[in-house]
Amino acid sequence: MVVELATTVAGILLKTCVYNASGPRSGTSTALSKVAQSASGAVLAKSATVQKQSGNPQPRTWHHPDYIASFNSEGLPNNGIDYYIDATTIDDAMKDADDDKPYFVSLSGKSLHDNMEMLHKIASAPTKNRISAIELNLACPNVIGKPIIAYDVDQMDSILEQVSQLTDSLPPLGVKLPPYLDFQHFQQAASVLNRHKRLVKYVASINTLGNALAVDVVSEAPCISSNSGFAGLSGPAVHYTALANVRKLRELLDEDIDVVGVGGVRSGKDVFAMLLAGATAVQVGTCHWIEGPSCFDRIVDELRVLMEEKGCRRIEDVKGKLKAWSKEGAAKSRQALLSVEPAKTNSAVPLSSSELQFWKVLSAILIAVLAIICTLDKQLGQLLPEE
Repeated sequence: MVVELATTVAGILLKTCVYNASGPRSGTSTALSKVAQSASGAVLAKSATVQKQSGNPQPRTWHHPDYIASFNSEGLPNNGIDYYIDATTIDDAMKDADDDKPYFVSLSGKSLHDNMEMLHKIASAPTKNRISAIELNLACPNVIGKPIIAYDVDQMDSILEQVSQLTDSLPPLGVKLPPYLDFQHFQQAASVLNRHKRLVKYVASINTLGNALAVDVVSEAPCISSNSGFAGLSGPAVHYTALANVRKLRELLDEDIDVVGVGGVRSGKDVFAMLLAGATAVQVGTCHWIEGPSCFDRIVDELRVLMEEKGCRRIEDVKGKLKAWSKEGAAKSRQALLSVEPAKTNSAVPLSSSELQFWKVLSAILIAVLAIICTLDKQLGQLLPEE
């Protein structure tokens, strides 16, 4: 059976439904070119500000040793909007990509004025027709004393109203949303977005979960120095929150607005779950950060195998098809777990990275001891008289 992984986001064709999230490994044309050469369905540049900026002091990122979570307080290091819409940058980034692989830019201005300035730059850029879509990051603070834009629905409404004045001169626009944790917030945000559906063609959900803190008990200090250790949380730790956001937004948003799922995706199964929840495409961030662009080929292959096993020929066979919980379904899941149990080791818990390192060192010591014993035995044998 041939499995077709193509999808559309904001009316734009992606040959595979998986692509990179803005942020990790997307700040330069060299990094973007590696994404372009992979199975990623699109190429999304790092969130840009008006001017180039270096971001927060190091160390500003930290990965849990078992990669269950990642933390960052980078401060949006990027090369500035002019770089990401420059013809040379786009040429270098996309030169080895398929001719029809789309190139997206991301904007994260420090103020409404900054965002409007960058949008005007895109509207008048000679490369405008080479930019397939714009992702406007509403998941960060915009005005001093105000909360994250998308948590302040009045502020979000005002911004989208002003941006809508440029609709006819811009590529399709999507918005990056923070994680919502209250159903009223979902409803309020969806109401604003639906009012601006002529402008907003997709939402990317979720951004990092804000103000997480990782503490090193050895040094008795935060694991990163920036922002007193407070950081955005990403990776597998936020995956289930991301699934809930995708599911609820798909229920509440107008059908004209696509939902792109992002958050803790690291396997074909994770992508499949996002699709079931209602995503039309899925972004990969932290896994790309840790594993590199080869993750897209692996994840796409895993998704294709899983869909073939389930008899799904195309994305539409999966999207939004999440079933209600049932005893029959739960029993089927338990049976599936039991069927793979013999393939597992005797340990019910996978080894952590520190435990794995311990056993590697111990194995090396035992091998060395065995080699010494064999050498001594051989030498002793040579010293003994023959019978």
